[in-house]
Amino acid sequence: MYQTLLVSIENNICTITINRPDKLNALNKTVIEELSTALDEVYSNTEIKSAVITGAGPKAFVAGADISEFTALNGEGGKALAKKGQDLVFNKIENSSKPIVAAVNGFALGGGCELAMACHFRLASENAKFGQPEVNLGLIPGYGGTQRLTQLIGKGKAMELMLTGNMIDANEAKQLGLVNYVTPADSLLDKTKELLNIINTKAPIAIKHVIKLTNIAAVGHEDGLQKEIEAFGELFDTADAKEGAAAFLEKRKPQFTGK
Repeated sequence: MYQTLLVSIENNICTITINRPDKLNALNKTVIEELSTALDEVYSNTEIKSAVITGAGPKAFVAGADISEFTALNGEGGKALAKKGQDLVFNKIENSSKPIVAAVNGFALGGGCELAMACHFRLASENAKFGQPEVNLGLIPGYGGTQRLTQLIGKGKAMELMLTGNMIDANEAKQLGLVNYVTPADSLLDKTKELLNIINTKAPIAIKHVIKLTNIAAVGHEDGLQKEIEAFGELFDTADAKEGAAAFLEKRKPQFTGK
């Protein structure tokens, strides 16, 4: 079905692997369109409770955009490219009501770093490298990098990384809060799925609201606290909240149904 992706579902987790290892999994038009289709499946398939995005091979998560597609673009074409990517993939990941986590196995540069940052959180292998080197091409990040990197690691360090184009390694990325865990390469996916297996036992409607409200907080929305109050109240009308309270009081594990 896919030319550039490997997609599998196991234990309610959808694993999406960008599969162009000979091109260091660079994002081209086909990858963007196929990622969009795979994300639609995550949104609509009730068997899927969460997803992980990773890259094929040991060298790269995604080493960037496919620069060969840039040479023919003018200003309008560049704007259209950025908007299409954000609408089809990056914003769709961020706004998914199901958790989508990045397992970064090697280079995550430019669009690759932006793809990881659009995910709800990130794990990295010990050999991972992150960067936004667009200034080296006379460009800036176009898939949300200026906004999400600043949200995740703060203005000063984000500014430095984007102005210099320098890379950071996995341990520095963890110190800065860009990634949550650093693991040996051979246990990266296992650790990622271990966390998702925990999340998958929680109430889906509550998960959806946590994602939505945390995204609002990240952009400093002035109505964030009011939106939290409203969502908190709404959850009391769900069967899952009643089940959660009953299970707690009865000292048993809750059985959530997403209702």
